[in-house]
Amino acid sequence: MSVTIKSSREIELMRQAGKILAKVHEMLGNELKPGMSTLEVDRLGEDMIRSFGCEPSFKNYHGYPASICVSVNDEVVHGIPSAERRLKEGDIVSLDAGVKYKGYHSDAARTHGIGEISEDARLLIERTRQSFFEGIRYAKAGNHLHQISNAVQDYADRFGYGVVRDLCGHGIGSNLHEDPEIPNFRQAGRGIRLRPGMTLAIEPMINIGTADVVWLDDDWTVVTDDMSLSAHYENTILITESGPEILTLTESEIAGSGPQMTGPRFFVTEADAGNAKRQTGN
Repeated sequence: MSVTIKSSREIELMRQAGKILAKVHEMLGNELKPGMSTLEVDRLGEDMIRSFGCEPSFKNYHGYPASICVSVNDEVVHGIPSAERRLKEGDIVSLDAGVKYKGYHSDAARTHGIGEISEDARLLIERTRQSFFEGIRYAKAGNHLHQISNAVQDYADRFGYGVVRDLCGHGIGSNLHEDPEIPNFRQAGRGIRLRPGMTLAIEPMINIGTADVVWLDDDWTVVTDDMSLSAHYENTILITESGPEILTLTESEIAGSGPQMTGPRFFVTEADAGNAKRQTGN
C-alpha cells in the first residue's frame, strides 16, 4: 500500500477542486424535479463542471459513459444516465460526481428526495449523512483508519440498516482512486495510522434493507439485492493534526449543519459531531 501525503501546493489545489464540486452539487440538486430524465441530470452536471474550467473525473473512467452517476431508489451507485429513465415524485436519487482541477480530483455524493418522499426514505437519507459525520469523528492524525469504518457501521446498526460491504471509500489526489481502501463497515484490525496531509473520500452507502447488492448486466449499476432503498453520502476530506478538513461543502451546507463544522476550513471535532447528532435527534 502506498498512501500519498500531499504537499501544501497539492492541498490548496484539492481545496479548490472541492469547493467547485460542492457548488456543482448544490446547483444540480436544486435543478432536480419530477419528469426530468437522468440523462438530463448528467448533461446539466457536466456543463456545470466544465463551466468552472474543470473536467468531470468520472467521464470515460474505466469506460464509465457519463459525468454524473445517477442512482435512483434501489440503485446504490454507478447508475448510468438514460433518456428513458425519468425521476418521479417520491423517488430518492443519489448523485455521485468528481471534478479534476489542475490535475487534482475531488469526489462527493449526495442523495436527494424528489418532491414528497416517505418518512422512511427521509430518515434513510438523513442517517446516511450522519453516519459519515459519526465516522469522521475519528479522522484525525494519530488515529487509525478503521476507527472511521467501525463508527459508520455502529451508527447504521442502531437503525437496522444494511451497510454495503462490496464497495468502499478510497484515497484521492492526482488520481481519482488511490490507497487506502476505506471500508464503511466494522473491521477486525486497526488499519493504517492516519497522518497529516492524507486526503480521503469517505462514502457510506446504506440500505434500508439488507447489505447485499448485485451488479446489473451493464457491469456498472449496483442495486440492492432485496430491491430496498439505498442512500449515499460522500465528501473528500483532509487529515490534519486537529481533525478532518472537509473539502466538498458549500457555505450553505456549513450554515445549515449547526456546530459540527466551524471556521473557514470546516474542521470537525469529536465534540462537534456529538452536538450535531443531538441536533438531528438520531
